[in-house]
Amino acid sequence: KQWYQRRVAITAGGFEYRVVPVTEEIKEKPKTGCYVSGFFVEGARWCSETHVLAESRPKELFTDMPTIQLIPAADREQPSSGIYICPVYKTLTRAGTLSTTGHSTNFVMPLELPSDKPPEHWIKRAVALICALDY
Repeated sequence: KQWYQRRVAITAGGFEYRVVPVTEEIKEKPKTGCYVSGFFVEGARWCSETHVLAESRPKELFTDMPTIQLIPAADREQPSSGIYICPVYKTLTRAGTLSTTGHSTNFVMPLELPSDKPPEHWIKRAVALICALDY
């Protein structure tokens, strides 16, 4: 467990996720949680009009992902629909050596992204967030 401001114990999966609209200007740090930016989406794109994952455009391998706010939440239950649990990888090479936890050393964490399609749709397309492109 991690301690959030020494008041609330949270597990590694105890986060609310909010994709910040591209029209919203970030001028200061959030009151709770943190902002994460610089991700690239592989296998899909983020639709800024509908605020959900959308199909990639032709010949578009990677697209920029808007800033995401991670908000710690104690005893949070995962939504049963309307999300895709998207893996985040450090690089495009999704394989890595297995660590003692059984996860690839290239794997960072899962993020919940809003979706109007079932998770299987995005799994078939191998949709993931990438921290750094190789070129």
